[in-house]
Amino acid sequence: MRVAIYCRLSREDDDKLHENDESESIQNQKSMLINYAIERSWDIYNIYCDEDYSGIDSERPEFKKLLADSESHKFDIVLCKTQSRFTRDMEIVERYLHNKFIEWNIRFVSLVDHVDTLDKGNKKSRQINGLVNEWYLEDLSENIRKTFDSKRKQGLHIGSFVCYGYKRSPENKNKLIVDTEVSDIIKLIFNLYEQGNRCYKNSSNIK
Repeated sequence: MRVAIYCRLSREDDDKLHENDESESIQNQKSMLINYAIERSWDIYNIYCDEDYSGIDSERPEFKKLLADSESHKFDIVLCKTQSRFTRDMEIVERYLHNKFIEWNIRFVSLVDHVDTLDKGNKKSRQINGLVNEWYLEDLSENIRKTFDSKRKQGLHIGSFVCYGYKRSPENKNKLIVDTEVSDIIKLIFNLYEQGNRCYKNSSNIK
């Protein structure tokens, strides 16, 4: 039997990794799944890995390559650590695990949550997993929005980039302070603007 291993890691897992829990790391996923395949004498066709992609994202490059190779039946089994590593989208669960993979004669197995499409009685568990995974993302998104709202109310900076003329405080990365090295340039720009200077003076000259 030929097996394709799929691993995924995203920002959803950042908190776990920051706590020195490497259980979700790509390397750990690979090692666990390789050993599982070897124990069953499965031939590893390829290992597909997507890093920094959400499980709801269907445009993951290695994920798309995996699906294309599945359709071409380059292997017999897709092996993941959990169903959520493959997808957190219930629609994709239905489309592939319960339809396309059956059509292509591809078996899907996930190690930790014991998903196996070879077991027809396992379908309800896969559907429940899919719903729970979608709810997890909804809760995560809501928590992130609440965190951002709280930071805004405290006057903290939540953007990825800092505007010219400011820099992050060494004591608090969410607080901005004046960048004294360029403050004279900012004052000059402001004074020129107050004097009526613009990037262009006559809009009719714009082509």
